[in-house]
Amino acid sequence: MAPQTTPGGPDAPGGLDAPGGLDAPGGLDYVERARSDWAKRFPGMDVRPIDVIGRITRISTLALARFERELDATGIGRTEFDVLSALARSDHPLRASEVTSVTGASAASTTKHAERLATMGLIERERLERDGRVVLLSLTEAGRELVHEQFPRRVESELQMLDGLDDGEIRLLTDMLRRITENVEKRS
Repeated sequence: MAPQTTPGGPDAPGGLDAPGGLDAPGGLDYVERARSDWAKRFPGMDVRPIDVIGRITRISTLALARFERELDATGIGRTEFDVLSALARSDHPLRASEVTSVTGASAASTTKHAERLATMGLIERERLERDGRVVLLSLTEAGRELVHEQFPRRVESELQMLDGLDDGEIRLLTDMLRRITENVEKRS
């Protein structure tokens, strides 16, 4: 009886025996171990998406944890930095709902972060004159200084994560990730 091959199995392009797979020098990485374990549990299933989505998830987890550690000394967290960044990129004060839209946070989360950042003196909250229900958010000078100090550090950290990739590879990776993002957004 001939050995059975599966779409995500060892004989597939990008399968377990491919470069960076089970036979990679130095052994398996975290994602490869997970994919290998799942392939054993579900032998007929194409588990190749784990190689891509698993790595995206792993990179995100590690990158965000690293950024949180880098922000520790500032007294704010990543989601609060996201609020500050949204305001720093805008040429005018933003409604809380606009910050929510830009950051992807919930309205309650935006309100909580805005209150904390205002207490810390990093943003100002003012009611719109025409409609007192609308709150406009803007950076204070201290908030702007914090973003100007931390954003370059974040970009430098992210550049280190791309170390070893040339410009063409970065463009190719960006294009492929954009297509995956579009697929996910269509189905969300």
